[in-house]
Amino acid sequence: MDEDRRVLFEELLTTPAPSGHETAVQRRWLDAVEPHADETRVDAYGNAIAVAEGDPETETTVAVTGHADEIGFTVRGVTGEGFLELARLGGSDRTVSRGQHVTVHTDDGPVSGVVGQTAIHLRDGDAEGVPDIAEQFVDVGAADEERARELVSIGDPMTVAAAPRELDGSLLAARNVDNRAGVWVAAEAFRRAVGRADATVVAVSTVQEEVGFRGARMVGWDLDVDAVLTVDVTHATDSPGVPSEATTGVALGDGPVLHRGTTDHPNVVAAAREVAADADIDCQLAAAPSGTGTDADEFSVGGGGTPTLSVGVPNRYMHTPVETVALADLEATAELTAAFAVRAEAFAPFGVEL
Repeated sequence: MDEDRRVLFEELLTTPAPSGHETAVQRRWLDAVEPHADETRVDAYGNAIAVAEGDPETETTVAVTGHADEIGFTVRGVTGEGFLELARLGGSDRTVSRGQHVTVHTDDGPVSGVVGQTAIHLRDGDAEGVPDIAEQFVDVGAADEERARELVSIGDPMTVAAAPRELDGSLLAARNVDNRAGVWVAAEAFRRAVGRADATVVAVSTVQEEVGFRGARMVGWDLDVDAVLTVDVTHATDSPGVPSEATTGVALGDGPVLHRGTTDHPNVVAAAREVAADADIDCQLAAAPSGTGTDADEFSVGGGGTPTLSVGVPNRYMHTPVETVALADLEATAELTAAFAVRAEAFAPFGVEL
């Protein structure tokens, strides 16, 4: 990954954007795609779209998408002693939240806090359970309820305060690889495809995926494209502790994952596999029989049905503060999705024939 692309990825990772509060990261994403776009637009909730027009004699349009939001928490109450009560924002994991540094994102700026954890010396380790998020609390240092309410408001979002870190072997760990990996790929595939593709190429960065694919639902019906490649992280199961029944064979460093299932259109899958083979890009396959759990599920039904493929970036430790990916997989995913866009006209139309 060259320096400019690496800087963009790290800037996306270090810009907080919990679900429903994606404005800052969407602005940074638009800055990256605008120089290559003929048009950009943003809807009322912050979904961002960039369009590069293809050959006027070519009718095919293909989209590469990712979602910008990350999981977190929200302030649901304040105790009389000045501690903050929590609620989940997306699928936050109660087993890793206690003892974490967090940042509360208020209208007046960031407020630092910690998710409290009673010291091991003061609790019965053999009998302890893991309390629900709603039973956990954040300490912002406030002396009492009045001071806490001066600092924060009910409904303020918060994220874990964990900076990206490089690991040996060109791996990178961060709290929000899910799904800054996907929006980075959407921007980078767009950059690589523009000027090479006869098809019109669209890049999309959606909001509120972690709370129910809402952004994709908002834009999917009006996108009007022939095929959608939705890029999100997918579970790498090559680390210790993964239950045997959940093991898929997906590993870091072995390339992007092409899902196969009810959401994933067979003709788009076949085209992506051919593109990957011709470009000598290693890919992995994963079964998704009842859906992908990504924006692809919404894009596939948008516009009365749009041929869609969920493309996964292998990711260890999903929905923890240490989500881990291989930078080589990011590069390969961008190259595959760009190559698909460049060759899309040759495969269109993608619909099944009866």
